Amino acid sequence: MTVDDTTSGADDAQPPSDFSVHPHPHHAVDHTAEPTDNPLAIRLEQLILGAERRYTPFQAARTAGVSMDLASRFWRAMGFADIGQAKALTEADVLALRRLAGLVEAGLLSEPMAIQVARSTGQTTARLAEWQIDSFLEGLTEPPEPGMTRTEVTYPLVELLLPELEEFLVYVWRRQLAAATGRVVQAADDEEMVDRRLAVGFADLVGFTRLTRRLEEEELGELVEAFETTSADLVAAHGGRLIKTLGDEVLFAADDAGTAAEIALRLIETMAHDETMPALRVGIAFGTVTTRMGDVFGTTVNLASRLTSIAPKDTVLVDGALAEELIRTREAPVSEARAAEAAEQAEGEGVAPDRYRFGLQPMWQRPMRGLGVVEPWLLARRPRTP
Repeated sequence: MTVDDTTSGADDAQPPSDFSVHPHPHHAVDHTAEPTDNPLAIRLEQLILGAERRYTPFQAARTAGVSMDLASRFWRAMGFADIGQAKALTEADVLALRRLAGLVEAGLLSEPMAIQVARSTGQTTARLAEWQIDSFLEGLTEPPEPGMTRTEVTYPLVELLLPELEEFLVYVWRRQLAAATGRVVQAADDEEMVDRRLAVGFADLVGFTRLTRRLEEEELGELVEAFETTSADLVAAHGGRLIKTLGDEVLFAADDAGTAAEIALRLIETMAHDETMPALRVGIAFGTVTTRMGDVFGTTVNLASRLTSIAPKDTVLVDGALAEELIRTREAPVSEARAAEAAEQAEGEGVAPDRYRFGLQPMWQRPMRGLGVVEPWLLARRPRTP
């Protein structure tokens, strides 16, 4: 890759285009956004980025040795607004462009994959950054010194938190990357690395729409945060993965049916003991799932969503595939009647009966649009036998 490290000539060069290049008309956006000239905002930006504004988009692309077309697509994928030809970019922006383009030129990533990397990283960190700054500043109801505004408090707060948060972010990312890589290398074959058999579950608060009319915004926000936090903790603690939260609903996945079933019942049990929470319902399906950018797609996901929508409150409905998997792994009996007979026979022979974690009750079959006829099963926890 050819890189022009001189910038003296870049200041005089006239750009043939800018970060508002639109190679695809249906992706066109307003490119009149200008960087702020607020003094405090600029100081905060320099503190966080560790560099001053130095380049226009054209100069940054030229210095990085990247075409404006590719620079524009990388920039948008990371979630940043088009800024025309304002001088608002830093050495860090140039380095980011070099790194992404270098991965493509080295053949380590295809160009579409590099753009996906930029997009997934941008979307994830944008939400994280918004949450962090909102949460930190929200707690500053009382300024440390009389007369100080929240705006004035922001700079020293960010200055103190920045290095700690940066190190913690890298630590968590490495841990998550190690876990995800471990799951991939254990896949049975190459196809399973992308299209895998997973248990996918949705947990949904019942009557949430009615709640939005009754509760104040702050109360509603606290309820949603408590629900998401509790769900995330339970899913993680029992070996699942939280895929995403949707306000009144969470989507989780697990590598095996027993883990997903345990998570679902724990969610129901935990929420039922919290008087501030509405009732909960959960639907789980087991089957092939396509994973992209940390999300899951496919018929299995759609089926789990439909099961959730028909589940009575405080119950878990599962599909036939998950029920079969629980029976195959001997975590649920084929039927309660047969389990009782086997237990009675074992007792007569003086041996320990089989112990099952879960019970399954078949429900009425019903047609579901796009999914054919589905037979849901009601999942329950079996009482522990002495």
